[in-house]
Amino acid sequence: MSAELNSHTEPLATPTFMEAFRFWLKLGFISFGGPAGQIAIMHTELVERKRWIDHERFLHALNFCMLLPGPEAQQLATYCGWLLHRTRGGIVAGALFVLPSVAVLWGLSYIYLAFGNVAGVAAAFDGLKPVVLAIVIGAVYRIGKKALRNPLMWGLAAAAFVAIFFLKAPFPLIIAGAGAFGWLGSRFLKSWFVPPKPKGGHLNETIADNAATRPSWRRSLVLLLVGISLWWAPVLVASKTLGSDHTVTQEGIFFSKAAMVTFGGAYAVLPYVAQKAVEDHGWLEPEQMIDGLGLAETTPGPLIMVVQFVGFVGGWQHPGDLSPIVAGTLGALMTTWVTFVPCFMWIFLGAPFIERLQGHAGLTAALSAITAAVVGVILNLAIWFGLHVLLPETGADWFGIVLAVLALIATLRWKIEILWLVAAGCVVGVGRWLLLGQA
Repeated sequence: MSAELNSHTEPLATPTFMEAFRFWLKLGFISFGGPAGQIAIMHTELVERKRWIDHERFLHALNFCMLLPGPEAQQLATYCGWLLHRTRGGIVAGALFVLPSVAVLWGLSYIYLAFGNVAGVAAAFDGLKPVVLAIVIGAVYRIGKKALRNPLMWGLAAAAFVAIFFLKAPFPLIIAGAGAFGWLGSRFLKSWFVPPKPKGGHLNETIADNAATRPSWRRSLVLLLVGISLWWAPVLVASKTLGSDHTVTQEGIFFSKAAMVTFGGAYAVLPYVAQKAVEDHGWLEPEQMIDGLGLAETTPGPLIMVVQFVGFVGGWQHPGDLSPIVAGTLGALMTTWVTFVPCFMWIFLGAPFIERLQGHAGLTAALSAITAAVVGVILNLAIWFGLHVLLPETGADWFGIVLAVLALIATLRWKIEILWLVAAGCVVGVGRWLLLGQA
C-alpha cells in the first residue's frame, strides 16, 4: 500500500534535453508491434520507469491524438516531446520515431520490386500474407475487447461496418458521425460513453510550464502558415519540375488530402488508401498492397509507413521520364513527408488548447464513439484482406487458411510478438516452396 501511495505522491523526474533525445532515438529503433505496442512501450518507459509524465496526462494526450487524422503513436510521441521540451522536444520525438523505419522500408521496398519475381522471395510473401491477415483480425479483437464496453458501443461498431462495407460510405463521414454522436451522448447518456477517470500523479515542473503555454490567435496563425508552407512545398516543386500529372506529384496531392481525413490509426486508414491507390489511381495491385502492409509490420515505427511503400511502388511502376529507382525514391519521400509534416502541425496547434480540456466529458465521449466505429472499419479491412488472400480467383487457398488460423492463435493465445510472427510466416512460405521443389 505504501509503494502505491508513493507512486502518486513522489514528484516526477525532469529529464534534460539530451536525456530525452537519447530515449527518443532508442524508441525509434525498438517501436515494433504497431500502434498498440508502441503506445504500451511509451507508457512503460515514460510513465512507469522514468516517471517523466504522469498517467492521467499521458492518457489525456493519447485521447487527443486518437481524435486527430494520422498515426496516433507518432503524434503521441510528438505530444510527449512537446510536454517535456516544447517545440524542439516535439520535433525530435516525432522525427526520431519515424526516421529509422523510413530507411529500413526503403531498402525492403527496393528488394521487393527489384527481386520480387525471384521464386524464393515470392514464396516468402506467400507465407507472409496469411500472417498479416491474422494480425489484422487480432487487432479487431484486441481493440474491440477494450472499446466495446456496452451494447451501445457494439451497435456503433456494427453500424460503421455496415456503412463502409455495404453502403460504401466515406470513411471520414463515418468518423465524423461517430464523434458527433459521442459528443451528444456525453450530455444525454454519459454513463454509456465516458469511462471512469484514472488516478494520476503529480506533474514535474517542466511539464507544468510547457502545458501552461497560452494558446493565442497570433501563435496559431504563425504555426499554421509555417506548417502549410512546409507541407505543400515539395508538392509544388514536383508539379513545377515533373509536371502536375506525374505520379510523384499526384501522390503528393493524394496523400496530402489523406493526411486531413485519415482518422483512427493505420488499420482504419488502409481501406481508404487501398481503394484510392489501387482502384482509382492504379499505382499498385491489391496483392502488392497486402505485401506492403507485411513489410511495414517488419519495421520499427508507425504502421502507417505502408504509405511510403505505396509511394515507392507507384513511382517505380509509373516513372515517367525518370528511372524507376529515382521515381520510386521520390515517391516514397513525397508520401512520407506529406503524411507526417501535418502531424507536427496538429500537435503544436492543438496541444496548448487540449491541455485546458483535461477531463472534458464531451471530448472523452467523442473518443469512445470513434474508437467503437473504428472497430467496424477494421473488420471491413480484415474481410477485404481475407477475400484477396484466402479466396483468390483460382479457389480457396488452404495453405493460407491454415497458416492464418495458426498465426491468429499465436497472436491471441500465446501473445507472440508481431515481428516474430512475420518472420515465421516468411520462413514457412520459403520452407513450403523448398519442400515442394518449386523452381
